This record gives sequence, C-alpha cells and structure tokens, in this order.
Amino acid sequence: MKTSQGASHLAQIRQLKRIEGQIRGILKMIEDERYCIDILTQIKAAKSSLTTIERNIIDQHMNHCIHTAIQSKNPQHANKMLDEIQQLLKSSRS
Repeated sequence: MKTSQGASHLAQIRQLKRIEGQIRGILKMIEDERYCIDILTQIKAAKSSLTTIERNIIDQHMNHCIHTAIQSKNPQHANKMLDEIQQLLKSSRS
C-alpha cells in the first residue's frame, strides 16, 4: 500500500505545484491591474483545484488510514481517527 499512497502523494504535489503557478499568475494579473472578472475567474479555478486535492486527500485518508485503523482491531485508535475526520469535516462547513 505504501507504493500507491506514495504515488498519490506525488500526484498531489504535482497538482499543488500547478496551483502555485496559478497563484503566481493571479498575483501578476493583480500587479498588472488586469480586468477584475479575469482575476476572479482565475481565483475560482485555483479554489476549485484546491477543493479537488482536498477531496482526494480525504478519500485517501478514509480508504487507507481509517480503514487500516479499523482493521487493526484497536477500537480506541479507530475511534480517534474517525473523530478527527468528523471534526475536520464539521469545521470546514463553518
């Protein structure tokens, strides 16, 4: 499982580097006083990309980390991991 998780992390790193480029582009657009709608369109695209990465990491956490904790037959550890994700998801709704 380490290999697929490592590959997933590499994919996330590539996505984040693309987003980093998008953010630099947005900064340049603002510095160049580009049209507001064009800037907002790029901000929306960067936010969407971050949301995609967030969903992928949550899926990976649920399918790997929490699944492994449940299979470990250690209910305290599994409950802790479930509580963590629940708290995170609750806080993201605010």
